[in-house]
Amino acid sequence: MISMTIDRRELADFLRRSRERVRPQDAGLVAGPRRRTPGLRREEVAHLAGMSADYLIRLEQARGPQPSPQMLAALARALRLSDDERDHLHLLAGHRPPAGRVAGDQVSAGLLHLLDQLPGTPAQVISDLGDVLAQNDMARSLLGGVCTVSEHGRNVVWRWFADPAARDAYPAEEHDHYSRVHVADLRAAVGRRAGDPAATRLVERLRGASEEFAALWELHEVAVRRRSRMRVLHSVIGPVDLDCQVLLAPEGDQRVVLLTPPPGTDTADRLALLRVVGTEQFTPAG
Repeated sequence: MISMTIDRRELADFLRRSRERVRPQDAGLVAGPRRRTPGLRREEVAHLAGMSADYLIRLEQARGPQPSPQMLAALARALRLSDDERDHLHLLAGHRPPAGRVAGDQVSAGLLHLLDQLPGTPAQVISDLGDVLAQNDMARSLLGGVCTVSEHGRNVVWRWFADPAARDAYPAEEHDHYSRVHVADLRAAVGRRAGDPAATRLVERLRGASEEFAALWELHEVAVRRRSRMRVLHSVIGPVDLDCQVLLAPEGDQRVVLLTPPPGTDTADRLALLRVVGTEQFTPAG
């Protein structure tokens, strides 16, 4: 685990620069005819943030104590910081940034356009909890179309542990590995979503439905899935090896998953055949 420490020098500079960029009228203040300070005065920021001016002066002089997350949130509001600037402020002060906005189940038009521009590559958008939110035609042909299934039925982790048929598309000797990958990745997502009802409900249902999941959950293994190699046993084109590349959407709770042919394999030819065959036959998603 990386230790986070306060960078007083950079924090002081960022606070000064941010204060100078805020116009008084943007903060609901009257500029007045004799204002010499660009932006806001320290006293004004301190008043807006609910802190003493002396405390802010010490922070801007790189000699103050480490501000709390609550104090940083107040400063971010007073300085009209964007989400990116707010996160930067927290990192400089030695704190983890607060959770940002999430996309939820809504897939942006840009990501949907990206899927459509990959006619020969299986691609899908999956939430950090494992819900399949969008698929292109190749992904539906290879993995099965599950986007229209509601709640946990479209969740790859739920189907892996609660529906035995979901594992038929993968070699039996790799089932244990995939089980650990699913649980470790879900652990990371649940940790980021502390107190989220959807995450809590999913874990509770999985623990009640699968002893295997419950046992793996107790190990508390954490690993975000970013890149891997997988083999799919397709009923039409046979076994295909695929490189799984995971791209994070800006919001962080959605991922674009690309399944590409590994170099030196015949996967590209098999996928080309699958594209011709179309979506008439599916294998279970995993």
